[in-house]
Amino acid sequence: MKLVARLWRSLGGRLQWRLLWLKHATFMVGVTGIVRDDEGRLLLLNHRLWPEGRSWGFPTGYANRSETFEDTVVREVREETGLTVRVGRLVRLVSGYRLRAEVAYEAVLVGGDLKVDPFEVLEAGWFSPDELPEGMQRSHRELLELSRRGATGPAGHGRCSACPEQPCTMTSASPP
Repeated sequence: MKLVARLWRSLGGRLQWRLLWLKHATFMVGVTGIVRDDEGRLLLLNHRLWPEGRSWGFPTGYANRSETFEDTVVREVREETGLTVRVGRLVRLVSGYRLRAEVAYEAVLVGGDLKVDPFEVLEAGWFSPDELPEGMQRSHRELLELSRRGATGPAGHGRCSACPEQPCTMTSASPP
């Protein structure tokens, strides 16, 4: 056992990581942004590549290698809509799928003009949480409910004086 440990240490970090990467399963991480504007409306997209009848949902995409999940939200929203957001609270982290994990964050609009990527998105709009479009993904409705309740993720919900980060960063579109 000592010989194996010495050999392992002699390989160096880069080769060690490469061997670990080859040994362990690789998977994708799907990242979703629950984006609100300063009026509390939700940014929803009619996704071209999603199943018919279930094509409405939040901006969503896959994390690139070496990209933080928060950066993925910012990139995907910008690519799909041309808008700029600031990422807030973690709402959900789900693992256990065979080849993927899913992460969802709250985010607030900070700028940009809405212009959809026609390859991925048929249309986009701002919707009241009480007036969601027909055909919205059930899983995204569940994310909205988690976000409304302030459930899951770190302590605090980012919307009032109880928020651990003051001033609260989720009630205004202005940067902290």
